[in-house]
Amino acid sequence: MTKSLAPFALLAAAALLPANATPANATPGGQIGTLQHGTYVCELPGDATGPAGVTQDGEGFTVVNASSYRTPAGRGTYLLTGDLVTLTSGPRKGEKYHKLSGNFLRRMNPDGTDSDLRCVRKVENNR
Repeated sequence: MTKSLAPFALLAAAALLPANATPANATPGGQIGTLQHGTYVCELPGDATGPAGVTQDGEGFTVVNASSYRTPAGRGTYLLTGDLVTLTSGPRKGEKYHKLSGNFLRRMNPDGTDSDLRCVRKVENNR
């Protein structure tokens, strides 16, 4: 008989939650995720007299598997929580990026604001 009461107990407990309650995240900052594999080319905005973006040599990187990246200087790891990407080891350790979409990152300043440097994953139509 106690097995048949379990679903009712869960429903009663859920009814006690406030209507605006949100589920707790497993980690501070949001769900843990991974970036799409591929090469991220980093650039600064151009102007109306030239190209839309000016590639910044040495700023790009390649995501090679679940949570690893590669640069010409070596390999490292990253952590994606919510929309925050933190390079946690390797040659770019400590750099942070704001994930704006699946293919678009913006490097963050030390104060947590977005910088002008944007990193876009290369896909077939932008190679």
